[in-house]
Amino acid sequence: MKFSCHVQTRISDYRIAKDLEDWGYDACWFPDTQMMWSDCYATMALAAQCTSKIKLGTGVAITGTRIAPTTAAAIASINVLAPGRTFLGIGTGHTAMRVMGHDPMPVKEFREYLRVVRTMLKGENVDYTYRDKTTEIAWQHHSAGIRNTFDHIPIYVAANGPLALRAAGAYGDGLISIFNEQPEVMKGNLDLVSAGAEKVGRKLDETYHTASLCHAVVLRPGETLSTPRVIEAAGSWVVTALHFVYEVWRYTKDDSVIPGYMRNVWDQYLERVKNIPLPEEKHHQMLHEGHCSYYPAVERPLLTPEMIEGTCITGGASEVAEKIRAAGRAGLKEVSLLPPMMHLREIAREFAREVIPRI
Repeated sequence: MKFSCHVQTRISDYRIAKDLEDWGYDACWFPDTQMMWSDCYATMALAAQCTSKIKLGTGVAITGTRIAPTTAAAIASINVLAPGRTFLGIGTGHTAMRVMGHDPMPVKEFREYLRVVRTMLKGENVDYTYRDKTTEIAWQHHSAGIRNTFDHIPIYVAANGPLALRAAGAYGDGLISIFNEQPEVMKGNLDLVSAGAEKVGRKLDETYHTASLCHAVVLRPGETLSTPRVIEAAGSWVVTALHFVYEVWRYTKDDSVIPGYMRNVWDQYLERVKNIPLPEEKHHQMLHEGHCSYYPAVERPLLTPEMIEGTCITGGASEVAEKIRAAGRAGLKEVSLLPPMMHLREIAREFAREVIPRI
């Protein structure tokens, strides 16, 4: 099992990658959400300069905000600075697009985007369509040190739905998804990934990577899910999950998408959305307030024990370790934590000290 952290992309704190390296983490993922954080590639470039072992990548790059050749060039540039330890996490952009009031990229376009990027990162020419015009594009070779497509850059596709999971099998070197400790869910996801690979003539082997974005809250002696420290440690991830589910529900009006552990707070959250102090057409400006960094004070009453248990890996250090081991037996190869910004170092250091040695 590998261990990593997704960090809030704050260019002034790029040295967080060095701290994670020193604590024994295998990778550091930098999210690409332009309305919330610093530019991920600029931050990774700095992180590459102060680290030597830890893998660095996007967590995840957003297809709707950059054309495919730009993404390929950006990650190949980072690969000059961190050769052989650079990876590209990539997704359709649920939050990055929703926060601007727009939809994520449709999966059909996403597949084409992945095809172009994957081909370019192999150093090959590729047919590329832009504004309904298709041309063959080729890297221009002006000098050494501009890009690195010689050291392999793995592509980890963010996917949870069936079509995206198939795309991950068709064009990815791995899958990054939201943590679910139920082995049958992991197996179902990997079956869809394999089906997508087979459809394009690929056969996946044991090198295909699987990572899960999640959060773990390790309870100290005497603590419960109602302990203030626990609520603070879990809060940003809990409300992020709530915001995500609401966006899906808002577009589908399908109550079945609401997990059981959210139902006791759902009406309360709908009332919170109704009272956003902006016209409805501007709600997107506040719906994801604090996304993965902190929780808005007005949403503090929603951080119930049921919500924490439903969204996070919880328990004492041994219990958390066993839940992760069970996921590993089901096919998971990497656990990637996303702690709140204010407590990131404390939580990551404690997890490295108390949980990782038990796995």
